Amino acid sequence: MKIDRIELFHLAFPLEKPFYPAWIPGYPQTVNRFTLARMTTDEGVQGLAAGAAFSSERAGLGDLLGPYLIGLDPCDIETGRQRIREASYLGWRNYWLEAAFWDIKGKVEGKPLWQMLGGDSDRLSAQQRLPVYASTGEIHPPEQRAEEVLALGEQGFDTVKLRVHDFDAEEDIRLVRTVAEAVNGRLQIGVDANQGWRVALIDDAPLWGLDRAAYFADACADLGVAWLEEPLDMHAWDDLAELRRRSRVPVAGGELNDGWHEFRVMLEKGCFDIYQPDATFGGGISDAKRVQCACAAQGLHFAPHTWSNGFSMVVNLHVHASGAMDHPLEYPIEPPGWTPKFRDALLTEPVLADENGTVAIPTAPGLGIEIDENQLKRHGEKFFDLSSKGLAIKTIREKGLFTALRLARKKRRR
Repeated sequence: MKIDRIELFHLAFPLEKPFYPAWIPGYPQTVNRFTLARMTTDEGVQGLAAGAAFSSERAGLGDLLGPYLIGLDPCDIETGRQRIREASYLGWRNYWLEAAFWDIKGKVEGKPLWQMLGGDSDRLSAQQRLPVYASTGEIHPPEQRAEEVLALGEQGFDTVKLRVHDFDAEEDIRLVRTVAEAVNGRLQIGVDANQGWRVALIDDAPLWGLDRAAYFADACADLGVAWLEEPLDMHAWDDLAELRRRSRVPVAGGELNDGWHEFRVMLEKGCFDIYQPDATFGGGISDAKRVQCACAAQGLHFAPHTWSNGFSMVVNLHVHASGAMDHPLEYPIEPPGWTPKFRDALLTEPVLADENGTVAIPTAPGLGIEIDENQLKRHGEKFFDLSSKGLAIKTIREKGLFTALRLARKKRRR
């Protein structure tokens, strides 16, 4: 079986209300944008993947990746990853595409992704659902946020993550204290400082150093915070390790770090108590799973990042379900701007949390994602469509018949 066709789409789903992400101060996000990839084999099996996008910046992705991926065995994950890596030398990292390979492989084998990654079939079949925490995304006044957290508790969540992003450390502490006093131990609180990858695109943004992070961690510990996330730059590994040694609250991070080669060093240095790679960023599904296994071996916790779109939610859910699940999974929610309706807009079945703060573990083969074709037509723009036949014609036009035949022979021999 070979990959015979690759289709790429720009997706843009308007939000009901503007969403102001804490990690980009002052920026009103009005659309959920991402790139959708659909790979089809010569036997008609389709694999899906999606990567978060700011706009249509991946317009040239097909021309870059088409020759690398068409003709590959989609069940050969390692070769697929190598081709994605090779293409990254000429452009940007695209490990989110790995999900399409796993999707096809799962459909061929009749297994959900979590099972292919080593999840306990008996345990998960009996459990059926896994706990999630409500991950807010904006900065709100302390009193308002306290009311919102209590409302999330009423919906069934027993853990909520706050965002802090003020230039004044005391204001950040006041927000956490106000919420902690309001919940009075009825809910667990996590705090995300969004310092891992500082963005000052619109408004200026605070930049923490080790002393500020340690001071804030002390305050969090006094207030009973369950974990402190992304308190320093994602490459400040020595400072992160020192902070972890000083901190009385667990330190978490790693959402955008670039694959196993970085996480290996972070694990060796002891940067985090909770590792949070996103399987649609960084090194993809395979590297996220490798980090998960390393955490289990070292007695650390693993809880992947999921903030982007419905595909990220589902892919990371599978990875999380394949391991210990000793920490709740992130569940992005910030109504009215960011809700499952808009986060999972292309999915026929959004990932919904129930009254117990849990979500269903997928059971269908592969990713278990079905896309809404009507939504794809309405909000999607296909910008690349290439088949193996089309690639052959393209190569003849660009390289000449003799060179095209020579390249085809070489490819067949590999």
